Amino acid sequence: MDKAYIMQKAREENIQFIRLQFTDIMGVLKAISITVDQLEKALDGELMFDGSSIEGFVRIEESDMYLKPDPDTFLILPWTSPTSSGKTARIICDISDANDQPFEGSPRYALSKVLKEALAMGYTMQVGPEPEFFLFNLDHNGLPTLETNDKAGYFDLPPVDKGEEARRDMVETLQTLGFEIEAAHHEVAPGQHEIDFKYAEALKTADNIVTFRIAVRTVAQRHGLHATFMPKPVYGISGSGMHMHCSLFKDGVNIFYDPDKEDGLSDTCRYFIGGVIKHARAICAITNPTVNSYKRLVPGYEAPVYIAWSHQNRSPLIRIPARRGIGTRIEVRHPDPTCNPYLGLAVILKAGLEGIKKQIDPPASVEQNIYEMDLASRKEHGILSLPENLYEALHELSEDEVVQEALGKHIFSRFVAAKMKEWENYSSRVYDWEIDEYLAKF
Repeated sequence: MDKAYIMQKAREENIQFIRLQFTDIMGVLKAISITVDQLEKALDGELMFDGSSIEGFVRIEESDMYLKPDPDTFLILPWTSPTSSGKTARIICDISDANDQPFEGSPRYALSKVLKEALAMGYTMQVGPEPEFFLFNLDHNGLPTLETNDKAGYFDLPPVDKGEEARRDMVETLQTLGFEIEAAHHEVAPGQHEIDFKYAEALKTADNIVTFRIAVRTVAQRHGLHATFMPKPVYGISGSGMHMHCSLFKDGVNIFYDPDKEDGLSDTCRYFIGGVIKHARAICAITNPTVNSYKRLVPGYEAPVYIAWSHQNRSPLIRIPARRGIGTRIEVRHPDPTCNPYLGLAVILKAGLEGIKKQIDPPASVEQNIYEMDLASRKEHGILSLPENLYEALHELSEDEVVQEALGKHIFSRFVAAKMKEWENYSSRVYDWEIDEYLAKF
């Protein structure tokens, strides 16, 4: 799509409002709404906004920034009711500073930089995500509760799965937006769901994830429900992850596949795994960026805790799905759906590229259930653990120059500062568990 196409489409579809969208450093979707009269000016990159109001962007004395719409992301939003004057569309934007240079604090730019590094090596990255989420009932004031709308489990059907109608509506809405949906089903925990869509080039996948999140939450609201991507909203049940299926292509060929290898994995694939494993603890700060993220990363709920890889079992950090040929890929299992997808994919790719450049061999694959291994066995296999909390993950990030380089100095410094405040705020609070445990005892 280009400027002429979008201008024509706006006339044909009677579009009156356009949301110019972008994310802050934390991955929260932001938008500036304009009328169709300003569309041409926007497509020419001439619209400015105050960047000092956005989390982690700039200081007040350097606030003027330009929105640079990416024409390929133009979509008509099916959940917005057409007004008497017309429909609403959206375009995802890159950000430039007052000197019309790419803004270093833009998460989309951070991913684009690492993708250019990969392209210089001849590679393009394909990614297929598996986002999970919960559906909760609303109270009489329309506020979300922790009451799930069903008690169903993995792959259950209606009438046990009471979220099926909402999930089907989500799928149809996503298809209207151009998504190719591969699977949709009830997940393990009550009220938990998963909708998988087809892999695409990494930047498009990141765009799709932010679109997916707003679409799912909007449709849920129409059904009188609250959709949340919070990793672990309820104690004692499985949390929500967002596994990333990653592969590299060169000249249209999946270079993770090597038919001459016994397991079908190329040396390039192994080196990529080696890089991700080497930097896994620092990557965790980006792919699991909230205090709550680490309530999911505990043994017993299918979420990865240990830094290892496997051809079959689902306890390690990286799993190799069985398909070979064009579908050969690695499944990175620790990201959760609160992560900024632009930054999450940037740091995974950067670590994998370093593995390829330096030919970092991964440790031997672990085919047994790591959860059933004792500490001595894990030490014997050289299996380390992911960080146990956000503070530990931020410390690892602060020590890892490769992951920092993927983020850039601007994002790294502001991300760590914001997340340290989050950790300090969390650590200083008194919670119900402490009252129940200690108040009467001491």
